Amino acid sequence: MGIMIISLIFMGLGALVQARLKSKFTHYSKVPTSSGMSGAEIAKKMLNDNGIYDVQIVSTPGFLSDHYNPQTKTVNLSTDVFEGRHVSAAAVAAHECGHAVQHATAYSMLQLRSKMVPAVKIGTNLGQYVLMIGAGMYFGGGNQTILLIGIALFAVTTIFSLVTLPVEFDASNRALKWLDTNNVMQGEEHAGAKDALKWAALTYVVAAISSVVMLLYYVSIYLNRSRN
Repeated sequence: MGIMIISLIFMGLGALVQARLKSKFTHYSKVPTSSGMSGAEIAKKMLNDNGIYDVQIVSTPGFLSDHYNPQTKTVNLSTDVFEGRHVSAAAVAAHECGHAVQHATAYSMLQLRSKMVPAVKIGTNLGQYVLMIGAGMYFGGGNQTILLIGIALFAVTTIFSLVTLPVEFDASNRALKWLDTNNVMQGEEHAGAKDALKWAALTYVVAAISSVVMLLYYVSIYLNRSRN
């Protein structure tokens, strides 16, 4: 029952933040940038200004599906961001290029995050099932050793979510600083970009807090059973 309540609370909170993010993106997509540059043009300029010429800018389907792929060295921008000439497009394009700059400058937290990916895939695929078996949610009684293994797997994904926070905040800070110093945006436009990126960052904050709370919940189950 406890795990269901925690899950429902954070699912609801996550949904609210996502809804607010979509609302902000839609709002600022109606505010044109004074530079008139598209998201793709802004991305190219930011990369070039940082001496990065080996990263491709690619249009990808989906809404807010934007991401930087360090393995293929591609800044993947959703169609509206790639073609858009508005505040939302500028903010998102610059943020994703912020990740490319992190990669090019060997930003330590991004390197750590990348190294954790293989372990996180294992933890994500197996962690929850091992935890539930160990806690006796699938089979009565549970097993302390299996529960401890599940906690270790889930801890990896929790650490990953925490490491993601400085990576995302740093990318946004790089984006906003570049937008402010390169005459891509004016005062109110820059404030809008900052507001949009703040809500994007909050989605990662909610995910991290949720993961920490879930981990502590399972640790408490393990400790309580160890005392009995």
